[in-house]
Amino acid sequence: MEAGIIGLGRMGLNMARRLKQGGHRIIGFDRSGEAVGAARKDGLEAASSLEEFVSKLASPRVVWIMLPEGAPVDSTIDALKPLLAAGDMIVDGGNSYYKDDLRRADDLSSAGLVYMDAGVSGGIWGLKEGYCTMIGGPKAGFEKLKPLLETLAPPGGYMYCGASGAGHFVKMVHNGIEYGMMEAYAEGFELLKASPYGEGIKNSELSRLWNQGSVVRSWLLELLEDAFEKEEGLDSIKGYVEDSGEGRWMVKEAVDLRVALPAITEALMRRFRSRQDESFAEKVLAALRQEFGGHAVRRGAK
Repeated sequence: MEAGIIGLGRMGLNMARRLKQGGHRIIGFDRSGEAVGAARKDGLEAASSLEEFVSKLASPRVVWIMLPEGAPVDSTIDALKPLLAAGDMIVDGGNSYYKDDLRRADDLSSAGLVYMDAGVSGGIWGLKEGYCTMIGGPKAGFEKLKPLLETLAPPGGYMYCGASGAGHFVKMVHNGIEYGMMEAYAEGFELLKASPYGEGIKNSELSRLWNQGSVVRSWLLELLEDAFEKEEGLDSIKGYVEDSGEGRWMVKEAVDLRVALPAITEALMRRFRSRQDESFAEKVLAALRQEFGGHAVRRGAK
């Protein structure tokens, strides 16, 4: 099958490589000339402009976008629309908000274009292990994408989730669960570090142990073992944790639907807290304890 990939970053480039290895003809494009050069050096066919990119694809075209959510995706779709023809398909494989999918699908449908949303999980390991893929959009579009999905995903690793927005909604839930799992592992190892029982235990060995039949075994724990193998105490890593958006969207959705998500919500809040050198809220707590109980407070530099 033939397809084009826009966005040759870590995910997009590896997806292009995996598809090429699977026998598909893949055309790549990126606004970065350096990324285009790297793709060509890797043996991939790449275009230097969006116009050249579209011209290299035969109709009906499949254009798969791997870009950061929001404005980068919208501006790319706007630039593509006048270059594409009725029946061509645009797949957004980034971490987009599902409500953006609804808007884009409606807009592109009026222009005779097919829009599919693809929630993709696999990260930097996807080239080797495959990409778990969750698809939303018209069922006929999903059927057309199957040859690509079968190459991208490990066996049984892709699913049609429903109408437009479903793929990214399911990926949002997936990432929210991931937040909660990561937070649970983090808190567990923090308690061990604080306990005298943790002094004689190597974190890397414990991670390995728990992956041998334990109910908490997981790929995340395998990755944590790798991290501890590189640096047992993680001393060079600053505890600053970003979020890519899905956790926020999931918590907002839970509020709208009146669904309780205490663990995932707390995991998101913990990420926000990690970015503060010193919390004003904790200063308020210290001041209140002093006022009502005469408890000592620490003053000056942290």
